Amino acid sequence: MCQLKAVVERQGSRETVMESVTTVDVTADGVVLSTYFEEPLALSGVRIRSVDLLNGFILLMADESRKK
Repeated sequence: MCQLKAVVERQGSRETVMESVTTVDVTADGVVLSTYFEEPLALSGVRIRSVDLLNGFILLMADESRKK
């Protein structure tokens, strides 16, 4: 079973936004993170920067080009 920690990087700092992520869905606005026992978390204005399967995390980056 592969579960990841989701980390968002904004302006040089990193914040863990969800543990035990089982599904990552890419949407037009960003991503939706899901786990087994929590409600899905929709994050707008982010994109996937990298996925580190060995260390078990996905790095999301604030998409500065999408500022309103």
